Amino acid sequence: MINLKLSILLLTAIFFTACEQKQSESVNTDIVSSPLNDYLIACESNGFNGAVLIAKGDSIILNKGYGFADKEKSFVNTPKTVFDICSVTKQFTAAAILKLAENEKLKLTDSLSTYFEDLPFDKTNITIHQLLTHSGGFGHDIGESDFDHIPENEYFQQLFDTDLLFTPGEKYEYSNSGYSILGRIIEIVSGKSYESYLREQLFEPAGMSQTGYLLPNWSSDLVANEYLYNVIDKGNHISKYQQDGKIAWTLKANGGINSTQEDMYKWYLALKNNAVLNKASTRKLTTPYILEYEGESSYYAYGWAIFQSDRDTKVITHNGYNGINYYEFVWFPEEDALILFSTNSSTRESMRISFEVEKMLFNESYKAEPISINKVTELLTFTESYTGNVKDLGKELKQKFEAMLDAPVYLNRLSGIYLRGDEIEKAIVITELNTQLFPDDGNIWDTMGDVYFAAKQNEKAKDSYKKALEFKPENDDCYWCDNSTSQLKILEAKK
Repeated sequence: MINLKLSILLLTAIFFTACEQKQSESVNTDIVSSPLNDYLIACESNGFNGAVLIAKGDSIILNKGYGFADKEKSFVNTPKTVFDICSVTKQFTAAAILKLAENEKLKLTDSLSTYFEDLPFDKTNITIHQLLTHSGGFGHDIGESDFDHIPENEYFQQLFDTDLLFTPGEKYEYSNSGYSILGRIIEIVSGKSYESYLREQLFEPAGMSQTGYLLPNWSSDLVANEYLYNVIDKGNHISKYQQDGKIAWTLKANGGINSTQEDMYKWYLALKNNAVLNKASTRKLTTPYILEYEGESSYYAYGWAIFQSDRDTKVITHNGYNGINYYEFVWFPEEDALILFSTNSSTRESMRISFEVEKMLFNESYKAEPISINKVTELLTFTESYTGNVKDLGKELKQKFEAMLDAPVYLNRLSGIYLRGDEIEKAIVITELNTQLFPDDGNIWDTMGDVYFAAKQNEKAKDSYKKALEFKPENDDCYWCDNSTSQLKILEAKK
């Protein structure tokens, strides 16, 4: 089964020079901390595109963009670039609920039956507090994608008809759909659209004019395009919102808000100084209520994750990921510090940058190693520029990259890109190479089955799924076995 994550492309020396020149001309940085900036520039040379803001006390010590927002137009990222903050949206939803509670428009103990009619019995007594803490029992998603415009009534009907994963309040299970319910409650109580209420009650009081879905008057030149593995331009979500003219309930209130580093810093100041929520509400917003995972000391508050740093200080944080864009908001209230991190071409390597920045921020002697170039980026750069016969692509990849291909995951991710992009011939050649290099890996044979299935080569697909199940581990820890088993049943039924 293909792991559906991550992305990046190596910048040329010419582009890197242009990036540095444009930043010096157009980016209004505050105090640029040399070690931090030098580290981020080194990461930029290995594929990091994004923006970083670091504050300590009353000072911004770094506020800068790196790499490109639009490679074709040579637009660089800056502190004013608009990025998708993804699931960091949830803390705005939580703040809006608390604002309504402040104004005595609702109570956190209110149940769903207060706002929705004809609920199934098991959903009736789920509370707002449980939705805020992901303890309501709802599963993760309804719908096919962030742009699946299921009619409102149908969306919530489908959601309320699904089985709960556990008795409400019993434990934690991250749920996008639970936050969509909160977004609908905000609309019902306020009489306004979700985005309009946030703009009126949160964004405008905080001085934020560049945050939202559709309402901000963004310049298209400032919106970051998203680059799959820093190679393939996937456009941006704002243009899709504008094309649709609305936000799907599969996304609304749980993710997808766009903002700039400068606006998100204004939000931080508003929270820190109780400019939007009073002290009691801010305390409720950031109180750890429920353990996220057994064996870990991470708790969920209202739209925030709470844990202790290795310095034994409180951390209030949330991240978000839409498949390409990655955003992280990290607040250290006891140390009076903040890290805002965004990248429009995320990879496993770039997602660790904020951790390294934190170490450097609190330990002047710590020397962070720049990120390395992502291996899938190197492979994808080659395959995207390859002009030879597709049938020879596997041979060319093996000849050029065999020393680098020390694990099956890299070609697996590469083939997944082409499988999802309906370039099946490339996906077949790449996955066949992977089965040759790693013939005893059941997951790769499961992927081979998926690729042949998409190509309607059913007999080869069946053989591949059967081969995958031959390598089922004895401890039954097999995340791809269910896929092979279910796909085999489908194929057998076609006889």
